[in-house]
Amino acid sequence: MKKIRFGVVGTNFITDWVIAGAREDERFELAAVCSRTRERGGEFARRHGIPHVFTSLEEMTAGDTVDAVYIATPNCMHARQSIYCMSRGKHVLCEKPLASNAAEVRAMIAASHRYGVTLMEAMKSTLSPNFAAVREALPRVGRVRRYFASFCQYSSRYDKLKEGTVLNAFRPELSNGAIMDIGVYALYPAVALFGRPQAIEAQGVVLSSGADGQGAVNMLYDGMNATVLYSKIADSLLPSEIEGEAGNILIDRIQTPTDVRFYPRTAPSSGRGARPEAEVLSRGGGHDEYYYEVAEFIDLIEAGRLSSQVNSHDVSLAVMEIVDEVRRRIGVRYPADDRPMVDM
Repeated sequence: MKKIRFGVVGTNFITDWVIAGAREDERFELAAVCSRTRERGGEFARRHGIPHVFTSLEEMTAGDTVDAVYIATPNCMHARQSIYCMSRGKHVLCEKPLASNAAEVRAMIAASHRYGVTLMEAMKSTLSPNFAAVREALPRVGRVRRYFASFCQYSSRYDKLKEGTVLNAFRPELSNGAIMDIGVYALYPAVALFGRPQAIEAQGVVLSSGADGQGAVNMLYDGMNATVLYSKIADSLLPSEIEGEAGNILIDRIQTPTDVRFYPRTAPSSGRGARPEAEVLSRGGGHDEYYYEVAEFIDLIEAGRLSSQVNSHDVSLAVMEIVDEVRRRIGVRYPADDRPMVDM
């Protein structure tokens, strides 16, 4: 069995989590880490047993040390780093959100085709067994009338912002904020299931740093609408739901679905207010939640495919187009929006 040798760029906690899940796939080999400093990279390498440490992408991608690169740097760096790695013939698994804006995503997709390498956004939820259960059960709800998703999680970094310290999570220069951090978790499944909306409306709260703290997005589709709530300045206990004429699918957490249930529509004769019996659709995959995105990515490499059918280039682009429109409507702009992409 051929191993796929990975280099990781970024040494934060998300990289730790992805590595833990990736190691459940026997095709995964962690070959290198790239960090801004050799000291930090060396400490990370010792912790994970990584043989090679680099301080630049040029060094890491120069030879055949790695076949693929996982990128988990700040959002503002995703596009340029991904395109550079692809120009060196390396497959790229890039952390969500894929880029700062839709223009960058288009440039990344073009690079994937130009250099003939796989590019995939690391959106873990839509590759989980429970999202597959949602997709398979979707015809049972009949004609879909509404998609509702809520992901609102109070951030400890917001406390620092109120004290006057702006941490990375709320820095527009890094292309950060609530919609980029957690809002995309609620938007992505809608696009994966229903495609691009016909129209978008949005409202939000912009914080003193210039980043958004929360927002509400309403998207119009043919015969249905999708409503998304997201926040880093308040919590929500609401589940997510797909409402159809023949029944409903209830999802406990859109960002990490663990409990998925189908409720058939209650017949009028069953009594006012009667609630139908739920059918549990949840399925245990037996793996770490981050395993599935890496397994999908390796499958694509082995099959010689540039794009996933689930976390596809088109879905990633459509989500970022929605995010761009939401930011335009609520008044959030990133320096990356005014920065031209370099064609490599």
